[in-house]
Amino acid sequence: MRTLRIVMVLACTGLLAACATRPPAPAPLPTLDAAAQAGAEALQADRARALSAMPAWSLSGRAAITRAGKGGSGRIEWQQDGAAFAVALAAPVTRQSWRLAVDDDGARLEGLDGGPLSGPDGQSLLFDATGLEVPVDALGAWLRGLPADEAVHGPARMAFGADLLPARLEQGGWSIDYRAWRPQDGAAPALPLRIDARRGDAGVRLVVDTWSGAGP
Repeated sequence: MRTLRIVMVLACTGLLAACATRPPAPAPLPTLDAAAQAGAEALQADRARALSAMPAWSLSGRAAITRAGKGGSGRIEWQQDGAAFAVALAAPVTRQSWRLAVDDDGARLEGLDGGPLSGPDGQSLLFDATGLEVPVDALGAWLRGLPADEAVHGPARMAFGADLLPARLEQGGWSIDYRAWRPQDGAAPALPLRIDARRGDAGVRLVVDTWSGAGP
């Protein structure tokens, strides 16, 4: 069977440590007064406009994935160009890796024991290969602290922190906590540096080391 068990591949790296534990329970959010809430919403609208003008971007960092008490961690590279994207996850010790690329022609998943798989979309292809229900076409927005297309992924609810930046985004059954940010620098909008996402018994923790193409 041509399957790729991402969690088990990464678990073999021996990197299971604090960063590979399930994301912590969501922290209580501050209560913003009406003026602060309005300011946060205005700042978010400015961020969204700035990021929409930067359709080509990439990030590099570290990811930890858990499901039903098992998990592993590795390096992640994400490259986005409009609606097309490619994400690669690698376990440094075993040098095992997988790569999912999605564009107008469909999706391709590489790193499988029996060779690559192709399909019409990334989410169904990843589910067929791994059993993981990951809304990969929403992640490009979520990674930058933006809601995904509500016509596709359902209503989004966003809460803001005392710094007026997104603290939590809930959409499609996922709860995404933004725990650290790269601050705005001139025209470069603020971007997340640490993200914890949860849905049921599944969790993803991401630490971004570098952003490219999203401002200096």
